[in-house]
Amino acid sequence: MWSIGELAERAGVSVKTVRYYSERGLLPEGGRTGGGHRRYGPGALERLRSIRALRALELPVTDVGRVLDQGAAWEDVVAGRLREVERRMTALRWHEASLRLLRDAPAAERAERLRLLGGLATPPDTTALARFWRRTLPVRFPARLAAAVVDVAVPEPPADPTPAQVLAYARLHALVAAVPAPAVHLAGVPHRPSALYEGLAEAYDLAAAHRTEALDRFVAAYADALTTRDTPAFRRRLARLLATGADPLIGRYWHLVGELRAPEHGPTAGALHGRMCLALKRDVTAEAGAGTEPWPDPSAGVWGE
Repeated sequence: MWSIGELAERAGVSVKTVRYYSERGLLPEGGRTGGGHRRYGPGALERLRSIRALRALELPVTDVGRVLDQGAAWEDVVAGRLREVERRMTALRWHEASLRLLRDAPAAERAERLRLLGGLATPPDTTALARFWRRTLPVRFPARLAAAVVDVAVPEPPADPTPAQVLAYARLHALVAAVPAPAVHLAGVPHRPSALYEGLAEAYDLAAAHRTEALDRFVAAYADALTTRDTPAFRRRLARLLATGADPLIGRYWHLVGELRAPEHGPTAGALHGRMCLALKRDVTAEAGAGTEPWPDPSAGVWGE
């Protein structure tokens, strides 16, 4: 049995440290002398070393106790600590990229960039962007489809952003803060929103794969939503509607999302919508069949591309 001083010396810590862990219940005593002095058995040294190792990993004292006394808590505690470390590392990467953005900014742009960064949490979350899109959906819109729309429209912040991506995300947040909500699709026109969004999702998937039937599915989505048929006359009316109803702010939104998106993830939904609008325009203006028209150039510069 060791005294508190002997245990502290063997462990290479102060007596105050041993007393603190004892009083917190992390280091059980082996007994006390007749004079009331703490005594510790050989197992206390190994336990004290374990406590120090866990505290060096910045585990809270309460979690240290759970790990030492409840073996089942080990994986949960370590996994939680890993998530916290990853969150802090992501925040540091955003701080670094933000500082580089300011360092490399032309003098005329420093004030604007500083203002944009001031409105952005580090790392940012997607709450404001998701709220921006949810305001456009009908009140009784199916929850499953609403979640799908938000998932497609709201980009996740990169874990290791470049300065350009930080600037794009800051501009996205400023954009949604300045605009109450995007223009509602087919606003003022009676239609079935669920049919429209489900059909457009299928059309975008086909367009991303460069499938020639993408245009037919795109037009069919609008025809189904408006409870009509896909005819040459309908295609002409739809082409005019889409040409005049495009919201430039939404074009700006998708352009910024495109700047955030890694090339391997493919084009954004906004870019795919732009491809379909261009394909429809070519289809209705072609004297011959649409099948003779080439596929729209992916670098056409519309809706984020």
